[in-house]
Amino acid sequence: MVGASGRGRPRSESARAAVLHAVDDLLVEVGYAALTMKGIAERAGVGRQTVYRWWSNKAEVLYEASVLDAQDELAVPHSGDARTDVEAYLNALVAFLARSHAGAAYRALMGEAQHDPAVARLLASRDILGESAAATVKTAIAATSTTLSAEQATALLIGPAFFRILSGHDADNIDTGALADQFMRVLKQG
Repeated sequence: MVGASGRGRPRSESARAAVLHAVDDLLVEVGYAALTMKGIAERAGVGRQTVYRWWSNKAEVLYEASVLDAQDELAVPHSGDARTDVEAYLNALVAFLARSHAGAAYRALMGEAQHDPAVARLLASRDILGESAAATVKTAIAATSTTLSAEQATALLIGPAFFRILSGHDADNIDTGALADQFMRVLKQG
């Protein structure tokens, strides 16, 4: 149970889990601007030094929590039918971005990244949405024999719902079935 760096004091997995659970809940309550390392530590029931031992700032804590939750929330079972899988993924994506505390954390980080280069680098270090869509995109590419790259197909899959939610539209008005049909049509043409 040594921290990711392999140096320093042993990491308490229960304290780590408490911090990661606390951070996105606290974000939803107080917002990104009011979120502090002290507040995260207090909510998690650990000392501030415990939080600083593993993360340099609130963006790093929030990002790690968001990544871990996204891996779970965006994992969809594959049915064997590409179109069905695409719609299932889009439903999970919309739920993550619009209704989940982890999605709220991800959206907050996206906003912060627009004016904080350190947060932008943090987000650019790993494409959590692209990773979550990879299996679905691979299945859709195979089913359509498209000439589009996986990166292009991923952008086409994620882009419309991502844009609608991040631009403040009501997620309940996103027709994931229509988006799935459109995505499959574009892949078949490409």
